[in-house]
Amino acid sequence: MKKIIFLSLFCYGIINLISVQLFAQQKVIVRGKVIDSKDKSTVIGASVFETDKDGRTVSGTQTDIDGNYALRVSDMTNKISVSYLGYVTYRVNIDNRTEINVILKANESALKEVVVTAGRTVNNGTGLNIEKRNSTAATITIDAKDLQELPAVSIDQALQGRMAGVDIGTTSGDPGAPMSIRIRGTSSINGSANPLIVLDGLPFDTEVPSDFNFGTADENGYAQLLNIAPTDISEITVLKDAASTAVWGSRAANGVLIINTKRGIIGKPQLTYNFKGSVSKQPKSIPLLNGNQYATLIPEEVSNGDGNPLDIQSNKEFSFDPYDPYWFYNYSNNTDWINAITQTGYIQDHNVSMTGGGEKARYYASLGYTNQQGTTVGTDLKRLSAKINLDYNVSSRIRFRTDITFTHLDNNQNFNGDIRGVAYNKIPNMAIYEFDFYGNQSPNYLSPASNVQGGFSFDVDKNKAEGTYNPVALALQAVNKQIGNRVLPHFYLQYDIVPALLLSTFDVQFDINNNKQNTFLPQIATGRPNTETVVNRGSDSDGESFGVTTKLNFVLTPKLKNEKNTLQGLLSLQTNDSRYLSYNVSTSNTASSLLNDPSDPSRTINSDLSLRASQGENRSVGALLQAQYSLLDKYIINSAIRVDGNSRFGPANRYAAFPSLSVRWRVSGENFMKKYDFIDDL
Repeated sequence: MKKIIFLSLFCYGIINLISVQLFAQQKVIVRGKVIDSKDKSTVIGASVFETDKDGRTVSGTQTDIDGNYALRVSDMTNKISVSYLGYVTYRVNIDNRTEINVILKANESALKEVVVTAGRTVNNGTGLNIEKRNSTAATITIDAKDLQELPAVSIDQALQGRMAGVDIGTTSGDPGAPMSIRIRGTSSINGSANPLIVLDGLPFDTEVPSDFNFGTADENGYAQLLNIAPTDISEITVLKDAASTAVWGSRAANGVLIINTKRGIIGKPQLTYNFKGSVSKQPKSIPLLNGNQYATLIPEEVSNGDGNPLDIQSNKEFSFDPYDPYWFYNYSNNTDWINAITQTGYIQDHNVSMTGGGEKARYYASLGYTNQQGTTVGTDLKRLSAKINLDYNVSSRIRFRTDITFTHLDNNQNFNGDIRGVAYNKIPNMAIYEFDFYGNQSPNYLSPASNVQGGFSFDVDKNKAEGTYNPVALALQAVNKQIGNRVLPHFYLQYDIVPALLLSTFDVQFDINNNKQNTFLPQIATGRPNTETVVNRGSDSDGESFGVTTKLNFVLTPKLKNEKNTLQGLLSLQTNDSRYLSYNVSTSNTASSLLNDPSDPSRTINSDLSLRASQGENRSVGALLQAQYSLLDKYIINSAIRVDGNSRFGPANRYAAFPSLSVRWRVSGENFMKKYDFIDDL
């Protein structure tokens, strides 16, 4: 009997709990009326919102012509917020009530004459926000709306042809191929012609130490800008003039790219999915001779040169003797080498993002996947990216922000060399696959050690294939694979020391970057004898880098007696510590072209074949003092001086100062321009 009573009470409790939860989940309509506290008149068009405990807006409506409202609320424990221009915002707990009448009190301060001006601000990345109309710097800005429709996998591709004075070029259109960005031409005092990238206020390193790839890092570059997904970018600003770039010191000798990523917004969670896809094809190549035409014109060319016919005994590629089936079948073809290494390329880019938050906390999170196949056989790129941006207001004076970015890259490229250039020049009467002495086609590639066009050669210093080879075999069998993982945790703290007068910010960013590259040059593509060290030559390179960047800012914005005069000041202290460690192994002469890993039995007897390791560290410090003064909203002057110290320079040249001065004259503010009403700002 006791068990039955206990089970009955338990079931009754569960039913009540479920009913309470269902009741809480049901939306209830709360009605009411909004009136003025003085004359009791109705307030038409007042905004009525349901807000949760974090201050986030859940739902909303407006009062009608009689001041009445009806709001469907999702939780009876939330609050109702009523606001209208010229009145104090009214907030009250719902407390399970279905009727709430509101009396709004007039905001006395709002009744005074107030002139509100709003404008876009620009920031050179150092932390000093300046109204765009008062900016003395030469800048160009592109918003996310201008980038979201472009099928670009990296920001350098997205910027092509969209900014005056910014030249972006590349030597290859293959996926993951590095691109060069030139702002104001080429001028370098730090050994690099690329601009400085500033990501969310801190420098983003795009330079790869040469030891990572032992001589080819400048060519491959690991495409570091691929680590920034275009879908996460809110805007990109380019600093073009010398005065605006001087605030970043020696690293900004070639210009500065300021990149800001998206952040959370107040409101309900918004889930967004974006897909961008495209198909690419190589343009029609220049007209080339086919095998028959080539075999006819070459002997004529030789005969026209000295009057003697071509010696077909020494050049059997043009003998066409059916009784010599090996040479006849291997060199009696119409091979389109360009078409043989060309495929249809495509890009598919998937991105899922979520944003939302309340008055206390906001968030933005995204997950992206990009898959690109190049138009050259053997080239592709896969990228997985994840990003989380969090903003939290600890109090009215303390704000905290954290950004975490992770990127994984898997990039396959052709072995170093001009594979398309070789394909354009390859004799078209030559077969791709070898025919045996009986005229039967084999699965082996036709890769002679030398023929009428010459032979294969290898540049050890550049790790580059030169001369002639079988481009199809190189595209399909050679290896040039790069895998990268990069994590960027960034933490930001802002404290208002004296509200509206002096604030301080502190940034710290960690950069963990791991890269791995495997290359292999198979003998079946070059045809060289097994005794040479270019046969089945492989390498394995591993690079690890770790960097810590900090920035401490003090921003002063005093209120001057004359409202038309403004003053802003900035003191910024910056440090950077970067360390890297790299390993490399190069071997050759494995037993087969299928054994493409340096760990397979092979040899390292030459000076260019060895096991090597290296490490390095560099540090830099910088101090920036910047101020901008505006007189009568017409005469604006911006001055700054930065002192840099870098361990990469010698002791005698380790420190340097970079002063800058720029001015702006607002001609439209002069009295003699007032008669020209059609000019707003000049």
